[in-house]
Amino acid sequence: MRDGLGPVRFVAATGPLLSQLVTAYPDESWPERLAAGEVVDKVGCAFSADVRVGNGTEVFFHIEPVAETPVPFPLEILHHDEGLVVVDKPHFLATIPRGQHVRETALVRLRARTGLADLVPAHRLDRMTAGVLVFIADPTLRRPYQELFSAQRVHKTYEAIAPAVDLDFPRVVRTRIVKEHGVMVARHEAGEPNSESLVDVIERSAERARYRLEPKTGKTHQLRLHMASLGAPIVNDNYYPEYRPHRDATFDKPLQLLARAIEFNDPVTGERRRFESCRTLQDRYINHQVGPPGSVASRST
Repeated sequence: MRDGLGPVRFVAATGPLLSQLVTAYPDESWPERLAAGEVVDKVGCAFSADVRVGNGTEVFFHIEPVAETPVPFPLEILHHDEGLVVVDKPHFLATIPRGQHVRETALVRLRARTGLADLVPAHRLDRMTAGVLVFIADPTLRRPYQELFSAQRVHKTYEAIAPAVDLDFPRVVRTRIVKEHGVMVARHEAGEPNSESLVDVIERSAERARYRLEPKTGKTHQLRLHMASLGAPIVNDNYYPEYRPHRDATFDKPLQLLARAIEFNDPVTGERRRFESCRTLQDRYINHQVGPPGSVASRST
């Protein structure tokens, strides 16, 4: 691991290794890298520049990722023990490396900071969503913690700022959500519901409200879709109700969605555990004048 990044794993075919690497990664200086001992097998032994390898040989090396715009917000550690590392993820930081986001991800930052090469996320948050994110530190505990999340035995509470709407709250939203591979947005369609969220109002002004959201399922973009379906798309959501590509290099319009807290019975120790974000959404979106649902606010947030 280098600065939180693991090596590339390349599976070779029968024949000269050098020519295969040149074909697969033509922008790298392979003769020099092989001569410097930077290309190794799974136990760390270096390959020579003229070596021939057999089919299925595993080859490891580091590739420097394309330069990224740094996300200018900290990744705070809320909890760290032998089994778990829990962080407070900022907006704009992806959970894991994918596409153009490699170094600027929670996983890579956290591995670099802790030196824990075996860290993996127990679940994921959208890049544009901030808040509580749980990582598994001990490889032997991956299965019980990941099954805890996949089986939806975790109570999650989110907050969002969105337009105030004339509806009765709390209310349960149930819809059928479909997300196709390669398509940026998910959609609702007719049929048996496969998603459920509890939506309530914490405080509101004439135009904006702060909502508490409790998803019972974990479909892609579920909360964003459910809020849009109520006529209250989350502030700064460029996906719903209409997809609008934008560049976030200025980082000045974070999606107003926060994973406020996660609570569960620990599958290893049996204890009840709760982790809560220290972040706050931008109160200016509700004009600093908020109050209980249905009232005129008289206090500032």
